[in-house]
Formats: sequence, C-alpha cells, structure tokens
Amino acid sequence: MSVSIVIPTWNEADCLGRTLGVLQSLNPPPREIVLVDGGSGDRTLAIARAWADRLPLTLIQAPAPGRSVQMNLGASVAKGDILCFLHADTLVPDDLVSVVRSTLANPAIAGGGFISLMAGPRTTRWGISLHNALKTYYAPLLFRPHLFFTCGLRLLFGDQVMFCRRADFIACGGFDSALPIMEEADLCLKLCRRGRIRQLSRVVQSSDRRVAAWGALKANAIYLMVGLLWGLGVPATVLKRFYEEVR
Repeated sequence: MSVSIVIPTWNEADCLGRTLGVLQSLNPPPREIVLVDGGSGDRTLAIARAWADRLPLTLIQAPAPGRSVQMNLGASVAKGDILCFLHADTLVPDDLVSVVRSTLANPAIAGGGFISLMAGPRTTRWGISLHNALKTYYAPLLFRPHLFFTCGLRLLFGDQVMFCRRADFIACGGFDSALPIMEEADLCLKLCRRGRIRQLSRVVQSSDRRVAAWGALKANAIYLMVGLLWGLGVPATVLKRFYEEVR
C-alpha cells in the first residue's frame, strides 16, 4: 500500500524545514507529500518551495486557514492508499511508512497513531506527554464506553500523526470541516465503526511551543477542560475560544 503524507501549514517557518528534512530520510519513502497552506504570512511557502526538488512534494493553497479544511483538501488530491496526517512541528521515525503499512495490513484496524513526546529546546514535557498518551484510552472509556469496548475506540489527536486508509477516510466523510478543534477525535468516532483504532508503541516528537507560551499549569488545565467539555457535548466552536494560537 502506498502512503501519502498530508501536512496542513499556517505560519510554520520555524518548524517546517526541520520536519521536511526528516521526511527526506524516510526509508522507504512515501508516495507523495501534500502540503496544504492556509495563507501563511511568514516564510512557510518559500521553505516548502525550496524543498520541492528534493521531495515528492505537492504544494496546495487553501482558501483559508483551518486544519479540517486543509487536511480534507490534501486528502482529496492525494493518490496513496493510506493517508497520514502530519503536523508541521512534529518529527517522525525514519521507518514511518513501513510502520503505517504493517499496521493497516491488518483489516481489523481502521486507523492509528503514535505516542507523542512533547519537547522543546529547553525541556522534555514528560508529564504532559504521559497524560496525552493515557488520554487516548481514558477519554473514550469515560465518554463513549460502548464504543471503547465494542469497537475498540481510541481518541487520537493531531500531534499523534493519525493515519488511515484513504477508502475508509472517504467512506466516513473525512474531517468535519465545521470543526475548528477536536477534528481528529471526531474522525476517530467515525472510523471506529469501520475497524479498531490503535495507538502504536512508537514515539513521534512534537513541539512544546504551546506549553512554553501558556505555561505548564495553564496548558494542562486547558487540555483537561477542553477534553472534558468535548466529551460532555460542548460544541467545538465554543471550545476553540480557550485554545488560542501561539504562532
């Protein structure tokens, strides 16, 4: 199965070059990398174009920023059998393609993701990373226990590098374009009806820039509050108010 990597970007000049450099070392390589920009005002597009002759990179301009819209647009033009959604501030292992293929070779699995280790230039956020990994399990157990036990529901989030078959993504309607936040969790709810969701025992490294900007206490409080309120049915448009951008 061929793998397409879809990257939504918006003002990612500080991270994008490093991420694309890691993707250059993937063995085996992906079929393609589809980068969908949401109107960056920094050097994001220039950096992407500079890498275009070294990677199988397609650059698309979205009409407006919004991860759901951008990732759906990238998925609509991707040609791979598997879609892998990667944030521009996340670094992946060099065997990413093999790991994704082998996971989805099991027809009982509809999607998966990694354990995200949050780190920055000064520290590694061990506590937050552990909580986020555990949240993949306890959030669906608390709020959707019937799907947890009967369908193998796990709730994956953006920095966990979510992947699924392109056919399943299309069949369940992809990301909800109206959601400004929690779009990956919403997709998990739809995908689990087509198979189990698996969190792999492999690590990707994500930037801690949001925690660094907010402070650890505020970040933990916001993460917990957003997750709880979402589980209780509070609309994502309301939750987005607590989740300001730091770029």
